[in-house]
Amino acid sequence: MADDPYIMLGVGKSATQEEITRAFRKLAKELHPDVNPNNKAATERFKRVSAANELLSDTDKRRKYDRGEIDASGEPRRTYQPHNAPYGAGARRPAGAYGPATDDSHFGDIFDGLFGSRGRPTAPLRGQDLRYTLEVDLLEAVTGTKKRVTLPDGGVLDLNVPEGVEDGQVLRLKGKGAGAMRGIEPGDALVEIRVRTHPDFKRVGDDLAMELPISLDEAVLGAKIEVPTATGRVQLTIPKGTSSGRVFRLKGKGVANRATGNVGDQLVTLRIELPEKIDDGLAYFLSEWRQKNGYDPRKK
Repeated sequence: MADDPYIMLGVGKSATQEEITRAFRKLAKELHPDVNPNNKAATERFKRVSAANELLSDTDKRRKYDRGEIDASGEPRRTYQPHNAPYGAGARRPAGAYGPATDDSHFGDIFDGLFGSRGRPTAPLRGQDLRYTLEVDLLEAVTGTKKRVTLPDGGVLDLNVPEGVEDGQVLRLKGKGAGAMRGIEPGDALVEIRVRTHPDFKRVGDDLAMELPISLDEAVLGAKIEVPTATGRVQLTIPKGTSSGRVFRLKGKGVANRATGNVGDQLVTLRIELPEKIDDGLAYFLSEWRQKNGYDPRKK
């Protein structure tokens, strides 16, 4: 079956948790949207692989799935076995056996779902999952944050947004959905994360990229400057003669990827920026310098 989580991850039903995690990490690296931009098929498969890993990584859900109590999406199966069904609940009775062939699964499910076998409940009912959307800033998604979601009925959900969360990722809050009546297990709250763009930073895989303006004298003479990161400001040493466009890598200042265990870097691209008004002294110095040196970067 296409949605079988074991098939999605390419592991057997006897796979250990370590084997499942290893298989997911390998697929996540191959299918991640940042590695496959504009590839809808890869993005869709990445979502299905992530959902499969979420189900099999939860010991309770994995047991329920293996017993057939829930499906691949985590929803309960509404199938029951009446005590007197000779061919199994929902089976198609062959022609000649107690009358013409019929498919009685529809009626069996209705009455068994209401009363169970001999009028006794055969499985707990479950409330509906509720879906919400939550917007967070890019740096909040990188470092993790706590948010309060206000529900349509006026209630609230307190949500821990983990570090490294991605745009479109769905967080599941167990037991925070509809239900909570006697005999009904409440559903879950599914919160889809939307990450807002940032004026300075851009996420590229597990790295954070930014452009940083520097002055002409800093580029020529070298300097020590402060650089903003997701967790605070750090100092960067610019060597003498640094050209515009040079990229510096700040190790470990990127995004922590919980699926792969990798921590990205921050990529700082320098851009020489001149003042709006060039004073006469600078203009005279550069004209003299140009006549003596005749440097042309396009003739390298």
